[in-house]
Amino acid sequence: FLGSGETSAAGGLLFEKLAAQYAPPLRVSVLESPAGFELNAADVAGRVTTYIQQRLQNFRPQIAQITARKRGQEFGTDNLELAAQILRSDMAFLGPGSPSYTVRVLRDTRVEQALRSAHALGASLVFGSAAAIAAGSHVLPVYEIYKVGEDPYWKPGLGMLAGFGMELAIVPHWNNTDGGAELDTSRCFMGEKRFAALLEILPSAAVVLGLDEHTACILELAENQIEVTGRGSVHLRCGGDWCDLPS
Repeated sequence: FLGSGETSAAGGLLFEKLAAQYAPPLRVSVLESPAGFELNAADVAGRVTTYIQQRLQNFRPQIAQITARKRGQEFGTDNLELAAQILRSDMAFLGPGSPSYTVRVLRDTRVEQALRSAHALGASLVFGSAAAIAAGSHVLPVYEIYKVGEDPYWKPGLGMLAGFGMELAIVPHWNNTDGGAELDTSRCFMGEKRFAALLEILPSAAVVLGLDEHTACILELAENQIEVTGRGSVHLRCGGDWCDLPS
């Protein structure tokens, strides 16, 4: 999971650490799904494709940009050919966009199943920003609350780690300061006060995984280990208690 900065040094370090597990050529899928509602969805994913191509050139990457932007067959998340490309990958990346849209466009589709199956076969899955939120069991609807003005609430997520016993609420941009001195935009633009209200309505069994910007959290499930890389820390809330894991 990546708090932000997929085309920064923090993202590059994460990609290199994961790529080192595989023999060249490295097979990578970059999904357009999280920003599929945007007219420039191909460009959003394309920036990551270009960055990986350059940063991981020593691994001779073979990158497929997956045009699964909506539900259905054409440019869709039920397209069998697109799902097959993911299934053959060593690494798959999903990043910026809308968390709510990511869940809506992927849930119960061939592309979602391909991601899960590829992971079961040994692929690394990388979720950044909006996709990181969507991967959890509980999704923070950022745009709906921060831009539209809806009352704080959670949506059901993809639950990518639910099968491993993890009920997560993943919150990137934890230490965001875009609002400056006038507006608290930490906790993924929610602010500390509004996020406290969100915590009150989150199921007690859920674990909050907060990611500072330009910070990555690597879960090595087979070894039952967690590694934090990048500029900041990971912030965990479990059973009401908080702990901070620095890089």
